[in-house]
Amino acid sequence: MDDAVSVTRREDGGYTLGVHIADVSHYVAANSPMDKEAFLRGTSIYYADKVIPMLPPALSNGICSLNPDEDRLTISAFLHVSAEGELLEGTFAKSVIRSAVRGVYSECNEILDGTASSEITKKYAPVADSLRLLDELTDKLDAQRRRRGAPELETTESALLLDENGICTGLAPVQRGRSECIIEACMLCANEAAARLARKSEIPLVYRVHEEPSPERIANLKDMLTRLGAEVEPFEEAGPRDIQKILDDAREEDYFPVVNTLALRSMAKARYSTDNIGHYGLAFPYYTHFTSPIRRYPDLMVHRLLDR
Repeated sequence: MDDAVSVTRREDGGYTLGVHIADVSHYVAANSPMDKEAFLRGTSIYYADKVIPMLPPALSNGICSLNPDEDRLTISAFLHVSAEGELLEGTFAKSVIRSAVRGVYSECNEILDGTASSEITKKYAPVADSLRLLDELTDKLDAQRRRRGAPELETTESALLLDENGICTGLAPVQRGRSECIIEACMLCANEAAARLARKSEIPLVYRVHEEPSPERIANLKDMLTRLGAEVEPFEEAGPRDIQKILDDAREEDYFPVVNTLALRSMAKARYSTDNIGHYGLAFPYYTHFTSPIRRYPDLMVHRLLDR
């Protein structure tokens, strides 16, 4: 509800991807009482059964919700992506959008895999062609990410199962479908474009950075791989491609889940910084968070800096 996507095919065979984010900065003036409270909170806080929002619900659940068939203020990223999935250019604009459909991941997945009911098919009829074009574009963006050498680590999130009294009764894996992957790819593209624009314009920015693994963690990773009987080529520093090669070599082995977990644990934690050192895990030289100003204060700062 706080972001929307659009896509068209270009004459050169590429794509124009639109990523439209609710213009929170229009409603939250810098240094206002609401802004100061949001700064103190830093982010929205998500519990198993509730959310403590960074901003008042009148904003987060109201005027900043991109409801279908309603005009909404947004900041839009218009991204020129080549036919091979390379981000060539990104421009940003203050915009007004009217969302066509409120997308639901499970429903979009059914549209894409051909299992949707007639009711869901009718709901998505206005955007069905766009959804399939986004599916095609995501394949290209994923291929480009693999060419960069970004490690493809497999993770499974867990959902807490609660009873009517809010008591946890169990855990269940969260299943990620194709539409979740599509939106993730679109958001990554917009975030990269925002960081590129800041570097090109020589403006200060809050980057999302991810350091290289420490030598100690790499040494531990190599030691554990050797104990597992995996063949490991010698290396002192592990670039993203080195981690990906380890994963590829172990993918068909019974111990792959262990290798995947070891590789994941060798990683540093991503963080925000005004000093750009790149994003190791995504293999991006420039990266920021542009897409969640309603629930992350650094993203709201990015919006204001881009606006200026």
